[in-house]
Amino acid sequence: MSLSETMLAMSSLDIGIWVTVFMVSLVVLGMRVGLAAALAGFLGLVWIFSAKLGFDKGFWVAVKMAGTVPHSKVSTLALSLIPTFILIGFLAYHAGLTRALFEAAKRWVGWLPGGMGVATVFSTAGFAAVSGASVATSAVFARIAVPEMLKLGYDKRFAAGVVAAGGTLASLIPPSAILVIYAIIVEQDVGALLMAGFLPGMVSAIIYAGLIIFLAKLNKKLGPPVKGYSWGQRLASLPGALPIFFVIGIIVVCIYGGVGTPTEAGSLGAFVILCMALYKGMKWPQLKDALIETGKLTVVIFTIIWGVLLYVRFLGFADLPRAFAEWIAALDQSPMLTLLLILLAYAVLGMFMDAIGMLLLTLPVVFPAIIALNGGVDVAAVDSAFGVSGTGCAIWFGIIVVKMAELCLITPPIGLNCFVVASVRPEVTVQDVFRGCLPFFIADFATIAVLIAFPSIVLWLPSLLMEL
Repeated sequence: MSLSETMLAMSSLDIGIWVTVFMVSLVVLGMRVGLAAALAGFLGLVWIFSAKLGFDKGFWVAVKMAGTVPHSKVSTLALSLIPTFILIGFLAYHAGLTRALFEAAKRWVGWLPGGMGVATVFSTAGFAAVSGASVATSAVFARIAVPEMLKLGYDKRFAAGVVAAGGTLASLIPPSAILVIYAIIVEQDVGALLMAGFLPGMVSAIIYAGLIIFLAKLNKKLGPPVKGYSWGQRLASLPGALPIFFVIGIIVVCIYGGVGTPTEAGSLGAFVILCMALYKGMKWPQLKDALIETGKLTVVIFTIIWGVLLYVRFLGFADLPRAFAEWIAALDQSPMLTLLLILLAYAVLGMFMDAIGMLLLTLPVVFPAIIALNGGVDVAAVDSAFGVSGTGCAIWFGIIVVKMAELCLITPPIGLNCFVVASVRPEVTVQDVFRGCLPFFIADFATIAVLIAFPSIVLWLPSLLMEL
């Protein structure tokens, strides 16, 4: 039997495994995730349909599918959230609202050991609540916070690491673009996922702040406190930060109060921020920059999405997700150990892939396995392996896996946030930023441990919207 005949005689599952190995190899060799997934997905579709219909018919079926899948998936209403939330963040920056937020945080918490680092973390958390893009958050605060910390004598590695790690909070705190993508992949309610990210995001920010205070106490030269602000000066800083909280309130009321859809909330938030920016004197060049930066980041995200979704469609025909779920559920070990091993695999993958690409590639296979481990879709919390109901498990796992995916934003050698900070601040190298981020890995693992041990932190707010 010739090689071509042998390939065509393979089962769908075998084809799925070989194509997946091919795709991972392309990523390891340096090809962009979106392009590698699109190429592997297309070739996989050609292979699997050629085995059933012959090469001539199989090739053209794959071509037609490759032409329709990107448009049909990327044009979904839920994905329109992403550019609107990114636009909010860039408009807030160009309007000077983020600098006002940072100034308020500096005056209120700067007196703590490592106070400017703590102020940066809480500022990034506040900005994340109107942005939703981790890279944009890091870029903005690299311009604002790093120079302030360096003036006060902060260690440059520590200062850069605080900004890069603080930017990852945008992955959890709503409106989070990556949570929207997760909700679409696993077919869960977007509003419930966004609400679920709020408390874990706050917990993560508090753990970050605690780590900074501890390190600054341990080494007083690392981050000296800022003193001298009176109560009057602190109170005077609040009005400048109020527009950010006003927009947060609008988004929360729209999504969680039933006033509008998440897409409408994002659009309204962008309009309000635009009005505020124009009122504060934003000129056309600044508005143009905000629109161009939003467009660039949106195109990058959507390119990854359509490329990976083509691969995901191939996985469905190869039946790989079902086979993997059955294999995971049949393992002779505790479900919690299996969950921890899966999370460890995400930590390793994060060294080679970006967060969005990693989740898009893995969730179609991993998510069914996690639901099967927990006991199924309809299992009650008291009978489940992880102490959460079937629907609750989808939301709880989403928050944990997104928090895990944040690691890839500060993990060498890919660590996108680290490269962004280094590109904005020429006084620090990429190596400096990576070293400055090292302590925050401990904080992230502590956050994940807390969320695994206490699922109610994740599920309490969504339970107000739906029965979990």
